[in-house]
Amino acid sequence: MLDSWGATDAERTCALPGDDLIEGPALVGSRAIDIAADPEVIFDFLAQMGFNRAGWYSYDLLDNLGRKSATTIHPEWLVESAGESVPGGPITFVAAVVDRPTAYALHLPQRHALGYVIDFTLAYRLEATNFGTRLLSRARLNIDGPAGPMLSRALLLGDGVMVRRQLLGLKQRCEAV
Repeated sequence: MLDSWGATDAERTCALPGDDLIEGPALVGSRAIDIAADPEVIFDFLAQMGFNRAGWYSYDLLDNLGRKSATTIHPEWLVESAGESVPGGPITFVAAVVDRPTAYALHLPQRHALGYVIDFTLAYRLEATNFGTRLLSRARLNIDGPAGPMLSRALLLGDGVMVRRQLLGLKQRCEAV
């Protein structure tokens, strides 16, 4: 359920910018939410995410070491173009897609750790609607190595919990602007 929270059948199967970064992922999670705000506002909140930046708008104790996620836009944290680094704590993402205000994707390029090869993307599509914006988020994941499929499922479950909270946090912030 958390791998498809809020997403329609069509949203779970549609192509998103950044899907091509991982060919044949082991697992995919698509989540969606309606936000009564313009795509430009939501995009700015997405583009400032990161550790020691705006945070991740999720459970701050877990993903931001207790530091509260930002409630306003900080222009100095905004990712402006593809290729920029986005700090994620002990890891660093690359902003792979920056298409203001319709698409944003972060990629954790293949990393080798403890006998595993990990490849992960987190993409967002913003679509203007009559009431505001439909925000679709997609995680794509491969973990190759011993027990890789089991670790992939565990990571996708944890990602589902965090991204659900992130989307609700974005909704709360963007609708207050």
